[in-house]
Amino acid sequence: MLIVAKTLSDQAFDRIRERILSSELAPLTPIRQDAFAEELGISRIPLREALMRLEQEGLLIAHANRGFVVAPISFAEAEEVFALRLKIEPAAAAEASLTADSKHRDSAVAALASLEGALLSCSLRSGELNRNFHLTLVDSDRQRLTYQIVERLNVVAQRYVRKHLEPEPRNVRASQEHREILEAWLDRDAKSVERLIGAHILETLIDLRTELSAPSGESPRVE
Repeated sequence: MLIVAKTLSDQAFDRIRERILSSELAPLTPIRQDAFAEELGISRIPLREALMRLEQEGLLIAHANRGFVVAPISFAEAEEVFALRLKIEPAAAAEASLTADSKHRDSAVAALASLEGALLSCSLRSGELNRNFHLTLVDSDRQRLTYQIVERLNVVAQRYVRKHLEPEPRNVRASQEHREILEAWLDRDAKSVERLIGAHILETLIDLRTELSAPSGESPRVE
């Protein structure tokens, strides 16, 4: 197995990204580069490289002469991200269910178990583990590019999923939907996988439309 050592910039990128995605760093929070460099024990050069990558992912916004701030969450972004997930993720998971080997299948079962444990304990890692579960269902040696696209979409979607799950009853509904999805996926029932994941993503988007509200004069799209 090839072991790839992470650079200082990679490590800073991972640490700051998870803080943003877990909402430890709230939207519009300024990124104080001196403080982060000292905390992470690195110079400002690899830190700035990490921040620029986070800007490319849409998690930070750069302001001239004022540095970086955490990107806000918005109705428009939620619509775009979840619409793209609906177009790509259900079919990709359905395809992966047909070709998954025992290793991939075991990983999917373990991913759901970890997610359910985190939801029960109200762990801050629940968003990360939700993302991991969805990505595990798409993982396939035959669709690496598709996996990378779905991964990027799920990273951006993670803060919205976290907001969506704030009302406690939704954890129960989400867990039930996840179990149904996994059962169909393990049964290699591609049609049911595509239908269930599509419905799951769409329900999340519908809830977010209510929580975020459309800007004045803008009407939500209806699938």
